[in-house]
Amino acid sequence: MSIKIHLLQLSKYIFFGFITTLLHLFTAWALIYLFATSVFSANIFAFFTAFVFSYIFQTFYVFSTSFHLTKLLKFFAVQFGTFLFSYTLSDIFLIQNSYLHTLVIIAIIPLVTFIIHKFWTFKEI
Repeated sequence: MSIKIHLLQLSKYIFFGFITTLLHLFTAWALIYLFATSVFSANIFAFFTAFVFSYIFQTFYVFSTSFHLTKLLKFFAVQFGTFLFSYTLSDIFLIQNSYLHTLVIIAIIPLVTFIIHKFWTFKEI
């Protein structure tokens, strides 16, 4: 695979990741603000909302592959694992502001997931 193809794939990943991040962010913040939901509950709901969106667009438009149960389970394991990791990490730093806490969570996830998805999740079965 040429470097140009890798860069195009990375560009698509960044674009859809940005949209997914905004979806997660606004969903969590709306739940916190409108319904006084806990940070953890708001982020769990936001995670699943963003997860569905992300899986569809990563599968079709970034990695140009088809849906497969194995890929879905791998995608979930990576996304949920990095979500829990980032949530735990943000708790270690004792961030009191709910909105900032959410920003820390969603900032960590994309840093890890592209490489894992590229070389494990969406690797041809």
